[in-house]
Amino acid sequence: MITLLFGSASMAHGQSLDHLKAGLPDRVLTWTKGEEDRLYDERTIFDYIDGAAEVYRAYSMQRCLSRRYITPQGPAVVLDIFDMGSSEDAYGVFTHDQDGEKPNLGQGAYYRAGWLSLWKDRFFVSIYAERETQATRAALLELAATVASLIRTEGPKPRILSSLPVRGLQTEGIKYFHHHVVLNRHYYLTTENLLNLGKKTDAALASYLREAGAAQLLVIEYADGESAKGAYAAFLRHYLPDADSSGMALLENKKWCGVRLKEKRLAIVLEADPRDLAASLLDETMKGGMP
Repeated sequence: MITLLFGSASMAHGQSLDHLKAGLPDRVLTWTKGEEDRLYDERTIFDYIDGAAEVYRAYSMQRCLSRRYITPQGPAVVLDIFDMGSSEDAYGVFTHDQDGEKPNLGQGAYYRAGWLSLWKDRFFVSIYAERETQATRAALLELAATVASLIRTEGPKPRILSSLPVRGLQTEGIKYFHHHVVLNRHYYLTTENLLNLGKKTDAALASYLREAGAAQLLVIEYADGESAKGAYAAFLRHYLPDADSSGMALLENKKWCGVRLKEKRLAIVLEADPRDLAASLLDETMKGGMP
């Protein structure tokens, strides 16, 4: 059984990044604050993390605070706090990389190989050690707990998650996003923005395991019905030209793909083992609550 917290309002009235900065410790175990903190916005973030900056921008990143902790006894520890503007987008960035142990921190956290990530309210937090040791692990966990405690409120998850069928849902693998650049990192469709994804679209990608087999489901909510219709037509024309009257087709890999449209919602089973599984997921998705 899964429990999801949904909402639609941004938590923009909550704490600021400046408030969190004021509460950060100058010392964590044997590590002390190094040089002055650095602040980045949606443009200058490329100067800091060029390779992954596009992902943060795809979630409408507002600002990033970066602090470096140093110790004479080991590698440095780097804390990055991203203000994503809404808890939904902070959750989205968090879902981009879900792997590792799950410490009970914030509204969700992962620890793997010297890197800890967590989200709480509209903040996504990344803490990493330049080299993993038992001491850096302890420092990362302590610093993460401190930052999480400074964020006083929790925020909602995206409402589109309520449209995902529950049975067989692999909750650890859910991805939430707006842009096709993020979709292609998790499931490559095409270099073109075929589904016309953007800031005004909410999308969720989920994996399923049922008795009948496995499947990948993509659900998208558009700003209006016309946009959804356009994406539906484009997908059938360019990606699934052999679809039958029900919007289903057998792919070259012998998996089934299907697409369904209802008002502003577009559901696509990107691949499923049997046809019946694809059809069931599409039916169940369209019965889910509409925002």
